[in-house]
Amino acid sequence: MALNDPAPGKLPEHEATYRRLRDMAMFGELVPGQKVTIQGITAATGAGMTPVREAIRRLTAEGALVLHENRRVSVPRLSPSQADELAFARLALEPRLAELAMLRLTPEAVDQLEEIDREIDAAIDAEDVRGYLAGNYRFHFALYEAAEAPILTSLTRSLWLRFAPSLRVVITSENEIGPDRHKLAIAAMRAGDAEGLARAIEGDIRQGIERVQTDARAHG
Repeated sequence: MALNDPAPGKLPEHEATYRRLRDMAMFGELVPGQKVTIQGITAATGAGMTPVREAIRRLTAEGALVLHENRRVSVPRLSPSQADELAFARLALEPRLAELAMLRLTPEAVDQLEEIDREIDAAIDAEDVRGYLAGNYRFHFALYEAAEAPILTSLTRSLWLRFAPSLRVVITSENEIGPDRHKLAIAAMRAGDAEGLARAIEGDIRQGIERVQTDARAHG
């Protein structure tokens, strides 16, 4: 769940189901290439068939799921060219969002980001891959939402939806969570250094991007 998402219990069932299935895809409960039945997703989410079908429709339109015959769906595996496209787009958008966010970050917002980073560190220490991925998502989008650039943030969120499942596969296969450059980013925030923040975010996301590109080429 993103930092500013309402609590699941306050959402309509169709939206709560969409977010639950989105998180299952992004954070590793659905492995890229593994086909699962719609009935299995219904059981896993605890939702009704209608909201599950609507969630699958939305995520398929967003490129996060592929619908197969026999009522099965899967998270697509990235080809090398797709990994390269995602890399180009993320590196173009996310440092810019960080620069824009720097203009609006309050000390309280930076404190909140630092708390999220502590939770990420705890997940790394515990070798909790899902906790790490979910915390990393929360950290980045808490920052990007501060930019007040909804079109750029929405585009970036769609890129993460396609990218994150492959990062989960790489982390699991390499048995290495992190490292990240969040502390460099936080130091730049405290100093009011927009360029330094953009560089830290670029360096942070580039580490994961390069790992996914290497894996895509090895299996492409």
